[in-house]
Amino acid sequence: MSHYLYLVRHGEQLDAEHGLPDGPLSPRGKRQAQLVADRLSGVPFTGAWHSPLKRATETADIIAERMPALEPQPNALLFDCIPSGPSPDMPHAFESFFGGITPEQIDAGSAQMADAVSEFFSPSRQDRHDLLITHNFVIAWFVRHVFDAADWRWMGLNQANCGLTIIRVRSAKPPVLVVHNDLGHLPVELRTGLPDPQPV
Repeated sequence: MSHYLYLVRHGEQLDAEHGLPDGPLSPRGKRQAQLVADRLSGVPFTGAWHSPLKRATETADIIAERMPALEPQPNALLFDCIPSGPSPDMPHAFESFFGGITPEQIDAGSAQMADAVSEFFSPSRQDRHDLLITHNFVIAWFVRHVFDAADWRWMGLNQANCGLTIIRVRSAKPPVLVVHNDLGHLPVELRTGLPDPQPV
């Protein structure tokens, strides 16, 4: 039996450039959510969950409007978080990221992600298709988990707003990354949330 996780990062947040911790979707973010809903409309979803934060909740509501059979439920395991802290094997270039982050935030994020993996990566006795609407760092941690990579490797794995990542969970074998950050449903002007290209 196959268990598929469809991971969607929330749509673009209004005034995200001002560093607000949470907020409503921008007009562009609402359109992103509509388009990813259209992309997923043929999937026979078994369940749907979303982060309780406003930007993820609004994304879930828009998706559910276009997919009436879906009833997304809030789940605290999908909150935005810091999945792990600095480690000796982590490249020095990432050290500055942790300047304003407390050990308590790291401990909470690490515990949350351990519980999230246990919850969502459980093999199923029947075919399942689960939709998870969450945040960049959470999706990055899930992808890192698929490859059993070093903890710090979630850093540098980026997911665009309403990009689509699909993971297949298997019972007797490790999980498989089917698709990462697929943006085929979004026109170029709606592909937001990725780091700005660096000059060559």
